[in-house]
Amino acid sequence: MNSNNKNRNHDAIDKLLDIMVALREKCPWDKKQTLKSLRYLTIEEVYELSDAILNNNLSEIKKELGDILLHIVFYAQIGMEKNAFDFADVMENICEKLIIRHPHVFGDVQVADAEDVKSNWEKIKLKEGRKSVLEGVPQSLPAMIKAYRIQEKVRGVNFDWENSKQVLEKVKEEIVEFEQEAQVASADKMESEFGDILFSLINYARFHNINPEDALEKTNRKFINRFKKMEALIEKSGKSLTQMNLAEMDLYWEKAKQLIPKHHCGLDPQSTEHNTLNKNQT
Repeated sequence: MNSNNKNRNHDAIDKLLDIMVALREKCPWDKKQTLKSLRYLTIEEVYELSDAILNNNLSEIKKELGDILLHIVFYAQIGMEKNAFDFADVMENICEKLIIRHPHVFGDVQVADAEDVKSNWEKIKLKEGRKSVLEGVPQSLPAMIKAYRIQEKVRGVNFDWENSKQVLEKVKEEIVEFEQEAQVASADKMESEFGDILFSLINYARFHNINPEDALEKTNRKFINRFKKMEALIEKSGKSLTQMNLAEMDLYWEKAKQLIPKHHCGLDPQSTEHNTLNKNQT
């Protein structure tokens, strides 16, 4: 980073911090906010960033990153008012953590690849006082993301399958166990076995470098687009969706599938600007 960019970054951070102080002093809405009242808004902002990333909309990503940074500054300002911590404390803490957890960059530790880095990361966190590798997994994470993070965490200490074939066999085994419980209609056990199927499928996706959350979201969007196209085709034909049987609807569903390809997930197409930026970043 050259000196001009560095100075610009410092000036922008200082400006944001000053604006936050003014808002807390003069704006009725900002004055009344607390750590708890901001929590759900922060979660919403993170999901908006996630949408922008999935859409590969770099302009929106920039905007949403700013919104999240505002929340960080907001929390830090409230922390300072409580004499608990300030923005500098937050920054210094993360800097210290990054240095400690990257001895291959800031020390003399040698690593072969990204997997070595992950393994070292988990071992270092245990040395910092954590009693379990899984302590860092937030309880409030959505279940699918939580399962993926759990599996990544334990892989960091080499508790993992050797290959994807073993995982696929586990998936098949869990499906058989689910079917057995379904035959006796044991609701609790069926739920448990279904959870095991999902956990195994997430593991299988991980072995193929597929993020299951992203994959499912793309399928959700594909289904939404196809269903809306089916509704439009039915309306155009002068018929009513509510008055059709499943076989009739299925004919229009097949037409919608032909119009929206299997691998089209409904994300916004990349603009020329986005393509250029991505090439420059690689």
